[in-house]
Amino acid sequence: MAGTPWKRLEKKTGYDAIVIGSGLGALTFGAIMAKQGKKILLLEKHYVPGGFTHVFKRKEYEWDVGIHYVGDMHKEFTFFSILFDYITDYQLKWQEMDEVYDRIILGENIYDFKAGKENFLEMLYERFPGHENEIDTYIEKVYKSVGSSKKFFQERAFPFIISKLFGSIFKRKYYELSDRTTKEVLDEITDNQELKAVLAGQYGDHGMPPGESSFAIQSVVNKHYWKGGAFPVGGCQRIAETIIPVIEKAGGAVAVRAGVEKIIVENGKATGVLMEDGSVVQAPMIVSSAGYLNTFARLLDKDVQKAIGFSPDKGVPPSVSHVCLYIGLKENLRELGIGSTNYWVYPHNDHDRGVKEYMADPSKPFPVTYISFPSLKDPEWDERYPGKSTIEMITLAPYEWFAKWEDERWKHRGDEYEAYKEKFAQRLLKELYKQFPQLEGKIDYYELSTPLSTKHFVNYEHGEIYGLDHSPKRFRMPELRPRTSIKNLYLTGQDIVTVGIGGALMSGLLTASHVTSSFSLADQIVKKVMKDREKQKEQTT
Repeated sequence: MAGTPWKRLEKKTGYDAIVIGSGLGALTFGAIMAKQGKKILLLEKHYVPGGFTHVFKRKEYEWDVGIHYVGDMHKEFTFFSILFDYITDYQLKWQEMDEVYDRIILGENIYDFKAGKENFLEMLYERFPGHENEIDTYIEKVYKSVGSSKKFFQERAFPFIISKLFGSIFKRKYYELSDRTTKEVLDEITDNQELKAVLAGQYGDHGMPPGESSFAIQSVVNKHYWKGGAFPVGGCQRIAETIIPVIEKAGGAVAVRAGVEKIIVENGKATGVLMEDGSVVQAPMIVSSAGYLNTFARLLDKDVQKAIGFSPDKGVPPSVSHVCLYIGLKENLRELGIGSTNYWVYPHNDHDRGVKEYMADPSKPFPVTYISFPSLKDPEWDERYPGKSTIEMITLAPYEWFAKWEDERWKHRGDEYEAYKEKFAQRLLKELYKQFPQLEGKIDYYELSTPLSTKHFVNYEHGEIYGLDHSPKRFRMPELRPRTSIKNLYLTGQDIVTVGIGGALMSGLLTASHVTSSFSLADQIVKKVMKDREKQKEQTT
């Protein structure tokens, strides 16, 4: 297992930086800094590293907890694939999903998203004849938003004085669309409600319906998958397993069961961390990958919060929480006619109405049901679990619906809690059988996680899965950047970029660029990886 238990870690001093958390942003930062010769210590409260990239096992099965598919990884010349090669020393491989990576179901209508932008456009043109100009306009706006994001996030790595002098120039174009909701942009483009619902059909990837989400996140998610989806070969645990050796090779370490009680701040400067076991670890740099709200509201003393003027009410709220049903079968899903395609199931074509009605009355239809088949995405699955298959199902579920049990211990929350969970599980299974009637009677095992599970294992206060809300207001928060108002304290992780693997990956690069004052770091990485790849090709020919 990757990571070293805190109690058994021999070296607990002499590190160049301490990183709180071991999610992908933390791992990326640690690996990039290790490549710069720095000794980095990552502290993970959980007993396995990786944050939302880790897996868990029950009986004869395993499931990933956060990664269901990733775009731009299985193509050789995308930046994400290059960066992953760099931070894993070329050890992490990706398997492309089936050509139809997402299937959007609106009531009785089915829309297949095939890999390749041309296929995406062809489907839209065919299903919405007469709306070609509107579809083209949407694509143009996606390109405009994503294209302006590079300078926007570059500005977040600038030193304070440069940001103050030139920041507005770098952010202006991005704000033209990030300040608007997805619904506002779509309403401006077309009056066709079905088309709007299809275009926003992956909103579950960031958790906010069109009327609430910034068009910036809608455009990022949509474009991210135009080349299709991919999954780590060997399972999601391979991400941490391939990055940690890079950190350790440089003299760093990733410690598990290493909970941090608070960040120590003396005279306005972060000097170390107080561990949950009472020990103190010091370093010249502290980097938090625990999330913006966790860092400032939970890891800093009240007097420090007051001194820097922190108030959780000033920012945006936590993102949506969810329930996830983990299912195991002693069956071969492909023999049952099922592939690796993800299903996004909606009751109708009005996403905002669906969410509003469900939040007001949980008995209303689920506003979105996501169905994933992780065992079909990993080509090495059958080697580990021959004759077995897994399914995951996700829907929205506010933390407040489960809050009455928040003070109870995990696995000991009582019969009422278990009965409440079972209602969600049965409703999700009913939706599964509706889409795949051939699965009825074939389930061997299932277990439902709730927002309380997310809080317990990932340490988000309200069980949120996506950090902060991706509303227009989020992209106006100046605090969401590597540098904090406390000297020697920095942030990384999805909150300072965007949700997902891509956002977390880029956050690690962004923070490394800032602390090293190396604003050409991305270009250096590209050159290094392309040179290494060329050498590898020469050696194999």
